[in-house]
Amino acid sequence: MKIRFSILIALFIIATSFAQDKKWTLKESVDHALEHNLSVKKAGYTTDLRKEDITSAKGNMLPGVSASASQNFSFGSGFDAASNSRVANDRRSNSFELNASMNLFNGFSNKNNLKQSKISYEASQLDLEKMKNDISLNIVNSYLNVLFNKENLKIAEAQIIISNQQLERTKELVDAGVQPYGNLLEVEATKVNDENSVVTAENNLALSLLDLSQLLQIPNQDFDIEEISIDINSVALLYNNTEEIFAKAVENQPEIKSAALALQNSETGIKIAKADYLPSLSLSAGLNTVYNHRQGIKDANNSPVFQFPFSDQLDNNLGEFIGLNLNIPIFSRGQVKANVNRAKINQEISQVNLDDSKRALRESVERAYINATATLKAYEAAEKSVKAQEQSFTFAQERYNLGATNSFDFEQVRNRLVNAQSDLVRAKYNYVFRTKLLEFYYGIPIVK
Repeated sequence: MKIRFSILIALFIIATSFAQDKKWTLKESVDHALEHNLSVKKAGYTTDLRKEDITSAKGNMLPGVSASASQNFSFGSGFDAASNSRVANDRRSNSFELNASMNLFNGFSNKNNLKQSKISYEASQLDLEKMKNDISLNIVNSYLNVLFNKENLKIAEAQIIISNQQLERTKELVDAGVQPYGNLLEVEATKVNDENSVVTAENNLALSLLDLSQLLQIPNQDFDIEEISIDINSVALLYNNTEEIFAKAVENQPEIKSAALALQNSETGIKIAKADYLPSLSLSAGLNTVYNHRQGIKDANNSPVFQFPFSDQLDNNLGEFIGLNLNIPIFSRGQVKANVNRAKINQEISQVNLDDSKRALRESVERAYINATATLKAYEAAEKSVKAQEQSFTFAQERYNLGATNSFDFEQVRNRLVNAQSDLVRAKYNYVFRTKLLEFYYGIPIVK
């Protein structure tokens, strides 16, 4: 028993350590979100409903068959002229009926309804794809934000090392009488400020991890991601203008396809509305059988007597029928005309929606391109700034170690380096996301 208990504890420790050591890759994050996101699941169910509409539309084109059965009892008496007396007239009637009907022509409404249901199903699939794209982009952006905050934390932690080195060197200079004691207090205050910066960076990282875990809809405890190395030189802008990107986006973006399908659906809606102007023709056929049980038993006083079950006399009626039904609309109080006009207006609305979707897409592509080029310039400028600030910092640190400059001037140089490093990191991840966005518009998968 003790051995079993020890094994269970060991397995629990292994499982716990594995859960804590688990680091999510970008692909894992996107795949998990697309599989488990509740909004995606609801949209998937909506797509399933649209698929069932196709089944219903197909069924409307088939013959309908139904069967019915009934049993009736009637009680009473009637006058019998032959016997000049009242006789029992109790009856039991059984009837069975089988009916079949088929719509032969209804202005192609069934055909157009089937077409509409197929288009609606395809549109719902595109809406689901659009939702998945949006979620994927949000995951990528949030993931990159975590990476940004991780690098910012490293920058803040590096400043603690520099502060400790500066503090030790300042103590030496103060003890040697090269610098006043006030400089030591300033360096100690700087170290405290750097420690606060680390706490702030840790909080920002924790919040970004929380945001990502909530997007994934998983617990935040012990959640972490796999750090990836991003070579900015391998990330390039697609083309020198937005026209080709926009043309590709119009071809592959699901919201444009969905809007085009909505326009197609509205055109079919006009045909369905106009079908009410046309006559309709249907075929019906069936079988029916009626069994009538009668009895006329009388007692000694010639009074009718009720008897069950009925078994005195039996009538069997068997019938067949077939018919063509023609319905010709003559006057519909203007309802059909109004329905056709509404369908035409919906078509105009669908056309405007398609044009508006293309306009919005063009604006998004142009904005993404401008942002990408701007962040690339910002990155290049920040990269030059970091190189310059690193040289300035190295020179200032040498002078400070020699006692040739005070802690205030040295701190100003160091702050400029920290700000330049932070700007470089921010510009790098902004540029990576903007280029990812352009690739997405071009039709390249968000996560390969």
